[in-house]
Amino acid sequence: MPTRTARTAWNGSLEQGSGQVELTSSKVGTYEVSFPKRAAEEAGGTTSPEELIAAAHSACYAMQLSALIGQEGATPEALDVKADVSLGPDQGGGFRITGIALTVRGEVPGMDATAFEKAAQAAKEGCPVSKALTGTTITLDAALD
Repeated sequence: MPTRTARTAWNGSLEQGSGQVELTSSKVGTYEVSFPKRAAEEAGGTTSPEELIAAAHSACYAMQLSALIGQEGATPEALDVKADVSLGPDQGGGFRITGIALTVRGEVPGMDATAFEKAAQAAKEGCPVSKALTGTTITLDAALD
């Protein structure tokens, strides 16, 4: 499997500085980051490590769930996956990711709610990004539409 790369160029102090995150492998874009906007309610056109983790987690989870549904002989018509990643204070000082809430809604012909919930839970456990984030509480809200 390939290694993927992203790069950040940062200038200035934490409070006054800013940076640009480049998605180097895919070349799909370069995005602004800053700590004040990271800690604010409104992102104001910038991204954050938490948003990038949320993007990675939602994409990885959707792929894992699709694979597990396929193993059960069904094909999802649609999976809508949202990951909410929270940042908060760390007891040891600084900050940490305090939790991730995954929400998935699916349209899966031929699969009942019980089988979907079982696959959804297994995807949460088996997704490589979930595995990388062990030590962080990950919750799941899964349902068929």
